[in-house]
Amino acid sequence: MQVLDRLKLELSNQQYFADEQYKQFLSENDLTSETEYNKATMQKNLLNTVVDVLEAVANDIDTMRTISTEFANIGEAYQYIELRIQQNKDKIAAIPDPEEEISAFSLMFTRGGTKTYGGYVGSIDNDTISNLK
Repeated sequence: MQVLDRLKLELSNQQYFADEQYKQFLSENDLTSETEYNKATMQKNLLNTVVDVLEAVANDIDTMRTISTEFANIGEAYQYIELRIQQNKDKIAAIPDPEEEISAFSLMFTRGGTKTYGGYVGSIDNDTISNLK
């Protein structure tokens, strides 16, 4: 399945915008519409694209009027879209970044140091280390 088709599937096949606009949303999130969708590497970017599309829909009153036929009024449609945006943001937050492996050891050397009970612990620069010899 191509990325554009997967985006439409994620949007419940609602044609909020033309394919060219969907392609623009995809490219803004580092995706190409014609490539094969790979969930392991593309899911986070695809969900970010879904959020972008839904936010664009929520900001366009004319588009909201077209989808409000499914709801009693535009207010209900807006609430539904806001709920979907939040659900997608929650999904995005739950997806770990593959390059983001944090160990307890690496936290000891973060920039700025940490405040401890005995004082302030910060990083040591190379000159200080060189002078210890």
